[in-house]
Parts: sequence; C-alpha cells; structure tokens
Amino acid sequence: MPDQSAEAIADFVTSSFRSVWALELLLHLRRHSDRGWTQSELVAALRASDGVISKAAAELDVAGLVILEPDGSARYMPSSEQLDHLTGAAADLYHTSPGAVRRLIVRSASGNLQAFADSFRLRKD
Repeated sequence: MPDQSAEAIADFVTSSFRSVWALELLLHLRRHSDRGWTQSELVAALRASDGVISKAAAELDVAGLVILEPDGSARYMPSSEQLDHLTGAAADLYHTSPGAVRRLIVRSASGNLQAFADSFRLRKD
C-alpha cells in the first residue's frame, strides 16, 4: 500500500464519513469483504439501529466505497484502488488513534451544522 499523507487521510475521513457509525460499517465490511451482508446481519454485528445502518450504507454507496446488491445486502467494493488504499490508511489510523479519527468526523459534522446555524444569524449591515 502506498504511503498516504496525513492530510490526504484526514480529507478522506472528513469527506467520506458523516458519522463514526459509517466508518465502523465500512471497516466491518472491509474485514469481511468475501461476502455481502444483509441489513439485519449488519444491525446485529454492529449493534446499531436499522436507520443508522441504512443511512450509512447509502452514504458509503454514493461515496463509491461499498456496493448495495439488488438483494439489499452491502459489500465492500471501493470504486478505485486509491479509495481502497485510503480506506486502509484510515483503518490503520483508527486502530492506533481512534479518538483523533472520531474528532475529525465530529468536527466535520459540526462544521456543517455551524454553517447551517450561521445561515439564520441576523447580521447588521
């Protein structure tokens, strides 16, 4: 696997994951990439709700990291080798510094919320 810069990994994490659940889902599917996982299997394996799993799986599908099969199962299948390498680098970082990765995801999500909240701010012109 080619070395990924810290900045490239951080950009990947902040742009690809709206929640830590999405990262956990991707890493689970990556560890078990030999098969597809049904919604109910993922709910049980990750101890998450149906809503969390379905939303995260849909986001990961759009990001080109997983594929949603016609039968409703999800499988790790990045759309490029670069995404596969970035996923591996993010997995390594999450393994060694889980708090740092969680903060990246939360900060990214909070930034979107802050921008939304700021759009309602009354300003004196």
